[in-house]
Amino acid sequence: MDLLKDNVGKLYRKFFIASFGSALIACIYGLVDMAMVGQYHGPDGSAAMAVISPIWNIIYSFGLLCGIGGSVIYAVARGERDDEKEANGYFTSAFILGISLSLILWVAVWVFEEPLLRLFGANDALMPLCKQYLVAPKLTVPVYVFTNLLSSFLRNDGDPGRATKAVIFGGIFNVFGDYFFVFTLDMGIKGAGIATAMGASMSVLVMLTHFIGKKNTLKFVKPRRIFNSFKMISVNGFSSFIVDVAMGIATMLFNRRVMEYLGTDALAVYGVIVVVSTLVQCCSYGIGQAAQPVISRNFGAGLTARIKTMLKYNIITAAVFGIIWTVLAMAMPQVFIKLFMTPTPEVLSIAPKIIRIYAISFVLLPFNIYSTYYFQAIMRAKISLVISVARGIVISGALILLLPVAFGGSAVWWAMPVTEVLVFVYSVIMMKKEKLSR
Repeated sequence: MDLLKDNVGKLYRKFFIASFGSALIACIYGLVDMAMVGQYHGPDGSAAMAVISPIWNIIYSFGLLCGIGGSVIYAVARGERDDEKEANGYFTSAFILGISLSLILWVAVWVFEEPLLRLFGANDALMPLCKQYLVAPKLTVPVYVFTNLLSSFLRNDGDPGRATKAVIFGGIFNVFGDYFFVFTLDMGIKGAGIATAMGASMSVLVMLTHFIGKKNTLKFVKPRRIFNSFKMISVNGFSSFIVDVAMGIATMLFNRRVMEYLGTDALAVYGVIVVVSTLVQCCSYGIGQAAQPVISRNFGAGLTARIKTMLKYNIITAAVFGIIWTVLAMAMPQVFIKLFMTPTPEVLSIAPKIIRIYAISFVLLPFNIYSTYYFQAIMRAKISLVISVARGIVISGALILLLPVAFGGSAVWWAMPVTEVLVFVYSVIMMKKEKLSR
């Protein structure tokens, strides 16, 4: 395929099918874990998964930092100068950075396991469940970083289908593995962790086969000024990194605020919201990851009209996803609850109002996340970073902390709807102002 000449609509469809499938199946890990664990352990299982979720959001985000940050620069170098050696220098640098960060994260998870779980909201009742889940994933921490790193470069090297197949293969194993380990072998939450670790490892092994394929142009070369490359990768990937880190931080703040004001039943409901919100975000990632290779390559080549055409398709897709997910959450909140846990009457009684308030944020969430990818792709890292930090930490964090104090505990559920509206306004203004030139 020729990213500079082929029809933009056809390119978008091809990349979107691959990226959307990859992003959605990746979300199935968390979705299936939540469903199986919630059905096996009840509300306590769902609450434990809500505690664990931000830890993996943060670990996955380092893969996005290296993968998106490195692949954007790789694609621009290929589009602007068609310099394969320079582009592969960025790939090599991203790979080395990924290994380094993986080792640091691996040590951190082993050494600080209990303090991290406490930080993210675990109490004495939930701590044993959380630790049981982490037994297997602790052994495979680097896998979660390289899932995102490798898939990003495969898309930019013209092999989005392999990235999708890899994640689908791992996801399918995770679905059946979860049931087998959790219920057939009666391992409960520990079995869910084993299935996740094995599924993610299989995905990475499949992606590695790209490097022995005929289409592969990714090569390990000696990077020029490797520390400068680390800096460029980190700057360009930081907003994607912050999206997932911020989700982890927001989840942590929600966990602690909900436990303080509303109790374990409300936290169990929030655990389900985290899974549904993650699905919405995965749809958004699919849009951004499909657009990024095409936009970055055409930005490097100065083909502005093609970028504007892609932007139009992306915005329409984001709007459709936002409407669909909002309607689904509004129409059947109790269906989601029953899908992901065996609920008590107390949980069923409080869930509809909570989910419907939070679901208002789903209307604008896909566009806001896509906008971070868009500004990254046109090398406007500062704008992308402002959107990510404002949405994920500054505005949302302030509202999560302040709304319960000012208006009572239930007001915490309005934090994300208000956040998404404010971020949407800023994103639209910057898209209209920004000129598509280096």
